[in-house]
Amino acid sequence: MKKVTNVFYITLALVAVTVIYGVIDPEGFGTITGNLTGDISTGFGWYYQLLMTLLLAISLFLIISPYGKIRLGKEKEKPEFSTATWLAMLFSAGMGIGLVFYGAYEPLSHFIVDAATEEIGSDAAFKEAMQRTFFHWGFQPWGMYGMVALSLAFFQFRRGDRGLISATLKPIFGEKMDGPWGTFIDIIAVFATVFGVASSLGFGAAQINGGLTYLFGFGNDVWSQLLIIAVVTVLFIFSAWTGLSKGIKYLSNTNMVLAVLLLFLVLILGPTLLIFNVFTQSLGGYLQNLIQLSFETSALNEENRSWLNAWTIFYWAWWIAWSPFVGMFIARVSRGRTIREFLIGVVIAPTLLCAIWFSTFGTAAISLQRSGIVDVAASAVETTLFVVFSELPFGFILSIVAILLVSTFFITSADSATFVLGMQSTNGSLAPSNTVKIAWGLIQSSIAAILLAVGGLGAIQNTIIIAALPFSFIIILMMWSLFRALNYELKLIEKKRH
Repeated sequence: MKKVTNVFYITLALVAVTVIYGVIDPEGFGTITGNLTGDISTGFGWYYQLLMTLLLAISLFLIISPYGKIRLGKEKEKPEFSTATWLAMLFSAGMGIGLVFYGAYEPLSHFIVDAATEEIGSDAAFKEAMQRTFFHWGFQPWGMYGMVALSLAFFQFRRGDRGLISATLKPIFGEKMDGPWGTFIDIIAVFATVFGVASSLGFGAAQINGGLTYLFGFGNDVWSQLLIIAVVTVLFIFSAWTGLSKGIKYLSNTNMVLAVLLLFLVLILGPTLLIFNVFTQSLGGYLQNLIQLSFETSALNEENRSWLNAWTIFYWAWWIAWSPFVGMFIARVSRGRTIREFLIGVVIAPTLLCAIWFSTFGTAAISLQRSGIVDVAASAVETTLFVVFSELPFGFILSIVAILLVSTFFITSADSATFVLGMQSTNGSLAPSNTVKIAWGLIQSSIAAILLAVGGLGAIQNTIIIAALPFSFIIILMMWSLFRALNYELKLIEKKRH
């Protein structure tokens, strides 16, 4: 622990104060964070829409621009991981557990529970549900992740700077980033990461518990979820101990195998033709309406505006809060790739996979709901997927695969987070010590367990959204800094050629 910086201790103190407040007065904590979240969604919704769209536009520009040929590393450096493993790792860290959790639930909710603009249960609501889901999990979040990760990877592997958020701002602020201001920026990043992953652990435990309860009648209560967190903690700490090239690599590949297997089985056993048709039509509708969705604020419709705040703006803030963790991890595993190759892999490939995923599971859920056989929408979020599987052939096997997938995604996310938190609290070290990683692993699990016990996960979600606002301004500075550095780098390359 001797290499640990002040970022570790200051963030740990802030996290402890927040958790203690949540335990002592969960109702008051929830009220305050809920009110702040509502104010941010209402006052900054337009800003989040513009920011996410701008980051996507920048990423697409870089793909086709001369900057795209710049390598994230030395000129002749080769990628550390194969393309398949690389995609699996960034996908597992980026959204893996969320896809399983919301894969069937979100499209179904937009269709029959809370439609954005159309009449619930209608064909128009079905179309809209898929397009909105694609929007929330598609180009915008991956474009934002891509730009944060690109900035970190460029400065770390091309320029030789430390792997910290603060280091990416040196072209603007210079050596000030080595002092208190740099520490402050890194603390915001670590704080958002800690609570983002803790909430993910809570959701993962709830879904695993929901699946085990639905299949085997296990108790669906806090004690069961605490036991699940304890077991998973042991597993991901063991994985973290083995290192990036072993534990996370093997787990990520396992995730992709299980995810593709589950996707293929539901595609074949579910309403196959309808899934293909819905995917094709929804992808076309999403691309056609992308610009309109990107700038929508429902300025003159209060009801639609409420939906936008609850879903789209919430998602944008959520993804932004996750970007320090996901961006830093994607950067770490992307050394040796060109900017063009990097952004195509980070922005376009996962968006298409998300579209296929939601088309498959969302269509299966909506089709079952429309058939009247079972009211899928009446089930809890964490059991929606298992209710859908129960009406498909080999449903029990599908549910077992899903529980395994949630578990491996669960372990990978926590494992990746311990690595990233270790980097951020040891001055950007590419190989943080096992002691530091295990410390962060235990801290994350403890937060998730404590907040589950007092019912405070909802307030922690709000805390993440609040932390996203200041970090969004840091992202803007990162883009400014990145372009200054890229311009300088391109001039150096052209000078060498001449």
